[in-house]
Amino acid sequence: MASIFELSPRCQEMQRKLVDFVENDCIPAEDIYESQVGKGDMRWKVVPPIIEELKAKARSLGLWNLFLHKGYPEGPGLTNLEYATLCEITGRCPRVAPEALNCSAPDTGNMEVFAKYGTPEQKQKYLVPLMNGKIRSAFAMTEIAVSSSDATNIETRIERVGDHYIINGHKWWISGAGDPRCKVYLVMGKSDPNNESQYKQQSIVIVDAGTPGVEVVRPMTVYGYDDAPEGHCEVKFTNVKVPVSNIIAGEGRGFEVIQGRLGPGRIHHCMRAIGMAERTLDLMIARVTDPSRRTFGHVLARHGTVAADVAKIRIEINAARLLVLAAADKIDKVNAKGALRDIAMAKVMVPNMLQRTIDLATQAFGAAGLSQDFPLARFHAGARALRIADGPDEVHIQQLARFELFRGDAIRGKQEAAKARKAQILANNSKL
Repeated sequence: MASIFELSPRCQEMQRKLVDFVENDCIPAEDIYESQVGKGDMRWKVVPPIIEELKAKARSLGLWNLFLHKGYPEGPGLTNLEYATLCEITGRCPRVAPEALNCSAPDTGNMEVFAKYGTPEQKQKYLVPLMNGKIRSAFAMTEIAVSSSDATNIETRIERVGDHYIINGHKWWISGAGDPRCKVYLVMGKSDPNNESQYKQQSIVIVDAGTPGVEVVRPMTVYGYDDAPEGHCEVKFTNVKVPVSNIIAGEGRGFEVIQGRLGPGRIHHCMRAIGMAERTLDLMIARVTDPSRRTFGHVLARHGTVAADVAKIRIEINAARLLVLAAADKIDKVNAKGALRDIAMAKVMVPNMLQRTIDLATQAFGAAGLSQDFPLARFHAGARALRIADGPDEVHIQQLARFELFRGDAIRGKQEAAKARKAQILANNSKL
């Protein structure tokens, strides 16, 4: 990797520290974390104490708020490419490690929004405590009544009345809304539904979690996992009143804000997914080479299909990693908008690769792979959800197809030029 992509000595040192922290602190703490999550209704009121210990240690190691790239004075000065390599390491322990570093979604995207678009007052009130890990946040976009993969469908209304906005909408799958530490929502809705440009109808406003009219209806589950205490919740906003100073960037700029937020975020998800795939492969290899587990007289690895699966997984992980790192590098060079093609490829390839990896590993584990004794079942839930979150596969495939098909006229032009040149050579007695 270092021979292809240049990483600073500082980033390489962070990699060494982070590997040790994840392998020797975060992964051993996974079961403790789960045991400390509350039971019943307390699942949404208790924060596992172990996470605060891990956060304190990560901060002491300088492994804190790594996601804000060097374009932001509030960040540690890493490039998107460098952070991507660190993201992979945290992906080996996705339930614990990202939060321990204050680098977990949706807070990372929300902090970047505040850092890029926030006023000094907004930064002081929300960005500072978020970056200190004192509060958490949620991003409210997806809606229950419409197909939200097309964000122009969003129906939540943001209406200006005097010096305030009145918000009415029904959202769901709002990650982080169940957390007792969640103190602020960024809410996307239509402030100008009649604007002739469908991409200037939306705005994003800040809503404090305790504002009257905000109702967390219920936590949603992903294949039975509720991901408490953060959760993914159904939330209603009924006549929620906020001051006009709570607008992000200005009215009609919602699309601009979310595109800037989602591009790097998709790469973060992809790199964590590669870390999950690496850990899954490690678990699989340990299982199939275990001498105490034999079928038909051989360890599982001696069976041809199992060995072939291991080889295929390694090929796919390495290919996926290079694709994502290339996308992160392009974001650094031409920004997220200029890297849309690369981001789309990564967002389609990586979750599908992860899902196949987990499926093959689960098959090698047998019934144990389906159980709570190993992380594969939870990994599978996350992998499958990632093929929908931040834009489903189909949206990214469609976007990628447009990029490729746009080249049609240029390709035909080159073909015609080659044909004309061939005729010229033939007319010259087959000489150049």
